[in-house]
Amino acid sequence: MRAIFTTLLICFSIVVFSQAKTPFIGKRHFNIEQGASGSGTPAYYLDIRKNGNVHFGFLQINQADGKETKEEINAGKYNPEAMRVHFKTYNETFYVKFNKEKIYLTDEKGNIKKSDDCCPISEMAEMNCNCQSILYK
Repeated sequence: MRAIFTTLLICFSIVVFSQAKTPFIGKRHFNIEQGASGSGTPAYYLDIRKNGNVHFGFLQINQADGKETKEEINAGKYNPEAMRVHFKTYNETFYVKFNKEKIYLTDEKGNIKKSDDCCPISEMAEMNCNCQSILYK
């Protein structure tokens, strides 16, 4: 009986501690490609729920006719290495990792991507900037 109890306790501990602690709970907005702004640029957000599920979404408003396009997906449990985000609306797939303050565009393995499109407008002379954004409340 004692052996069974000990085994169950160990299994429960493994499950609890194997889940990565989320950096925050709630919704944050981001704009990784800083140079891309205009009449049809989607506003992206992530929302971490109390159960550890991470939802990503976007809202895009067509400036010409006011039509809204939006989508929200559940990307699964928080993974500090890299999370796959796939929006069906535009068949858009990308990988990100994030912490309490910033979000980074990555490859599948979690390596931060660099691109000229990720350079802030104030630093357009720079080339090949890290693809990152502050997470705004």
